[in-house]
Amino acid sequence: MSTILVTGGAGFIGSNFVRHWLSHHAGDQVVNYDLLTYAANPASLDDVAERAGGRYVFVHGDVRDYDLALATIRGHSVDVVVNFAAESHNSRAVIHPQAFFETNVVGTVQLMRAALEAGVSRFHHVSTCEVYGDLPLDTDDAFTESSPLVPKTPYNASKAAADLAVKAFAETYGLPATISNCANNYGPYQFPEKVIPHFVVSALTGKPLTLYRSSRNRREWLHVDDHCRAIEAIVEQGILGETYNVGSGIEVDIEGIADRILETLGEDPALKSYVPDRPGHDRRYLLDASKIRTELGWQPRIDFEDGFRDTVHWYRDNGDWWQPLLNRVDVDETQWLDHAALESMPKSPVPQARGIA
Repeated sequence: MSTILVTGGAGFIGSNFVRHWLSHHAGDQVVNYDLLTYAANPASLDDVAERAGGRYVFVHGDVRDYDLALATIRGHSVDVVVNFAAESHNSRAVIHPQAFFETNVVGTVQLMRAALEAGVSRFHHVSTCEVYGDLPLDTDDAFTESSPLVPKTPYNASKAAADLAVKAFAETYGLPATISNCANNYGPYQFPEKVIPHFVVSALTGKPLTLYRSSRNRREWLHVDDHCRAIEAIVEQGILGETYNVGSGIEVDIEGIADRILETLGEDPALKSYVPDRPGHDRRYLLDASKIRTELGWQPRIDFEDGFRDTVHWYRDNGDWWQPLLNRVDVDETQWLDHAALESMPKSPVPQARGIA
């Protein structure tokens, strides 16, 4: 039996990965290590905890807390670390950039130090397509694993810095690491500040769907279950020191996302409303995922139209999951001010490292 430590396992992708791993690795134990910040929801795994019994363990901890991370890895004889823990909302990063560098960079470094000291066999770092910057709307270009890192926003920069730190730890200290850079995920259990659940919840509650003026900016969309399968393939087969892009090739602009949601729910297209772009609003992301397809045999299985419809229906049918989370959303997407006004917005303090087993 192997033990895998999943950091950020109470978040969107992390909780889906915990669910996937326990379902497909009957003899393994999963330790979910999460600080339970505003975007985390332990209820996402209530049914998993009940079914898995002793195969699922939760530790309330901060990735910046080296001592607790090391004690957790050693205490549970962890073989593999998969690092999802991150601040990830671009809009929030404009207002609270320091929190993103604290968690995404300092936290990753402290977690790697603990993993090295404990001698884990694999450290997998989950990153984003946004580290590469953005692409013009009028080209067919795509990012490869050798594309330069040219982030445009505080969130993107913090993830790019973490990627470079992982590479440095692999080269300098021999950390047995891999990295994945993934397209935009969609699916169940996503915090309602993100665009798809945000639009669905807005439509269901009769509120306007607030689109940025540049509503034709495109994103590549991948179902979270396909992403979990990709990480599984990298953990099991990926070459140490390598980076793998994980994408579907399916691009849809934000206008198209809003239209699909309104059509699926039978709501009035007039619910769409337009607000100024946030600072640093990226135009387009597209990943060349031929490496993971060719070398590891992974490919997405979930058809976008089917997966998207099922996702919208999931939020429609699970209001008891997202309704308690709405009062945690702390970024107003209805207006973006000039930089001077942004500087005057209240800044939340960086949380102190803490955690209890």
